[in-house]
Amino acid sequence: MKKNATSHSKRLIGATFLLLYAATANAQILNTDTLSTKEKDLNQAQVVAKRKPVSKLTGPENGFVLSRTELFKAACCNLGESFTTNPSVDVSYSDAATGAKQIKLLGLAGSYVQMLTENIPDFRGAASPYGLGYVPGPWMQSIQVSKGSASVKNGYESITGQINVEYKKPQAEPSLEVNLYGDSKSRIEANFDGNVHFSHKPQLSTGILAHYEDNFAHHDENHDGFLDKPKVRQVNAMNRWAWVGDKYIFQAAVSGLSEKREGGQTKHAIAHNDAEHYEIDMQTTRFTAFAKNAFIFNKEKGTNLALILSGNYHDADATYGHRLYNVTQKTAYASLMFETNFTPQHSLSAGLSLNHDYYNQAYRLAHAVDVSATHNRERETTPGIYAQYTYNLNDKLVAMAGLRADRSSVYGTFVTPRFHVKYAPNNAFNIRLSAGEGYRTVHALAEHNYLLASNRQLVISPLKQERAWNYGASMQYKMPLGGHILDFNLEYYFTNFAEQVVVDYDTDNAHIYVHNLNGHRSYSHTLQAEATYTLFRGMTLTAAYRYNIVRQYTGGSVKEKPFTNRYKGLLTASYKTPLELWQFDVTAQLNGGGRRLTNGEDISSRFPTYAQLNAQITRWFRHFSIYIGGENLTNYKQKTPILNAQTPWDEKFDATQVWGPVHGAMAYAGIRIQY
Repeated sequence: MKKNATSHSKRLIGATFLLLYAATANAQILNTDTLSTKEKDLNQAQVVAKRKPVSKLTGPENGFVLSRTELFKAACCNLGESFTTNPSVDVSYSDAATGAKQIKLLGLAGSYVQMLTENIPDFRGAASPYGLGYVPGPWMQSIQVSKGSASVKNGYESITGQINVEYKKPQAEPSLEVNLYGDSKSRIEANFDGNVHFSHKPQLSTGILAHYEDNFAHHDENHDGFLDKPKVRQVNAMNRWAWVGDKYIFQAAVSGLSEKREGGQTKHAIAHNDAEHYEIDMQTTRFTAFAKNAFIFNKEKGTNLALILSGNYHDADATYGHRLYNVTQKTAYASLMFETNFTPQHSLSAGLSLNHDYYNQAYRLAHAVDVSATHNRERETTPGIYAQYTYNLNDKLVAMAGLRADRSSVYGTFVTPRFHVKYAPNNAFNIRLSAGEGYRTVHALAEHNYLLASNRQLVISPLKQERAWNYGASMQYKMPLGGHILDFNLEYYFTNFAEQVVVDYDTDNAHIYVHNLNGHRSYSHTLQAEATYTLFRGMTLTAAYRYNIVRQYTGGSVKEKPFTNRYKGLLTASYKTPLELWQFDVTAQLNGGGRRLTNGEDISSRFPTYAQLNAQITRWFRHFSIYIGGENLTNYKQKTPILNAQTPWDEKFDATQVWGPVHGAMAYAGIRIQY
């Protein structure tokens, strides 16, 4: 079987390079007008002719913006698949059975990244394990990533950074777009979005976004009897409205999602000792709504008052064999914000916020069907107040200091300070420094219910609020080299936890303990270097290297966090033909090894370094484009992502010890149609 997999990988790679050769030989003329986009945000309207694929944040915060141009370099089927070409953000599977994915930023889990949609906190609690799959790629206008302690305006939960998704806006130039996608793993997608402006009310516009996906086939490449990827069927739709006037701007949206996941043993798996098949099933229903209001008092000074309201309803029923976790989560959020620029040098943001979370849970943590489910409810209401001051000295020195105070109905009052400074003596060089504290309330089962895909007994202690300080320093230098600009970035971040919730695999082989540090140490260091260079017209190279040191208290001592890569190397190459008819994108990754669990077996305590290769070719036409590509063309897979898969009812069964890819090479193709 290994020989066949290798042969399959070679055929995929050979086909990719053959297509590259053919595309280069047949380059023709592209109408560049089709590449232009127009967009407007809540506070201002601007026309963007050609945005950079990746642009750095201009303020004191260190971060970057991924435009649609960058997102087009990969299939980008959803938010979790949007960072393939990015060296800063990692996305990996949480386990090998459910399809749950997690973001990693600054070497730490995605739970320490505050997820936002249009600057509204989102994908919290029960939505966090699968939320990366709830945002279709074609819906996104851009993704903004802020590293380290972020602004206090959006809350207190950011520890390692913020990721904010901007959807396509209805007030943009009227358009109609369809995206169709299919891959060799039997996944098909159809996406639609369109917007219209009302002629009798030019300030008013509306848009519809729709998404359908279906993973309809069984795939078991390693023949362990379990699906490598769950069968997923999702329907997702959103309706947006906008009113853009001189004194008042309004944005609103309602959306609904229905998703069915089916994993576990394949239909052809042979059950051990005539035991029943082990199945994983999840049914999710989700509704969201938000309204953003901006009252503009003085455009010249940016004086405005904004009111943001949002609500989420999330209902999920999940079974893991005979274990179950059912949850209904209701979230309400409100923010009242005042902003003004007193002078070109001095600006102020101040506001009030309110966040309410409600969880109604029913769960059974054992396979014994005669044991009744446990029911419990969790509530937390947190009002807050904040102020943020920014000093700007001719863009050469920008300092931002923020302070917020929140009072949780569960944990009491806590204060969150944050500070950022940027020094740019010229256009070629700048440095940034940051420091800030973050807090996070943990709902263990809601956020980690994929741990039920292990037959280890799950033991959850009474949990305290997580609290950590993050310190960062970064440098950017633009150097003339060979007629082009070499853009070099160097950054370092240190995260130190005063309190953390730890998923402890190390205490013994029969349990997974979820507990606090209780005075013990947990920290991370991250050092990253990145360079981008235009080799010649149309050809851009990016090389990056990141080194992580992540330690946490687990198993009675401070150890290297398991399943975490020690380092990551990335090289991307993007080439557009002179007349921009063809585009070629290749990304190579080298993922460093890390600690894995021995589980009492005679195996290495380290998992190996492994490489991955992704490639895509895009052919542009006036009103449409076609693309083909491949992911994980090296065909590297974790050999046994599921432990004791042949005996899923045995106490040693575990699908949660994932450190590498769980499925092999994949080819895909799609078409984008736009008018």
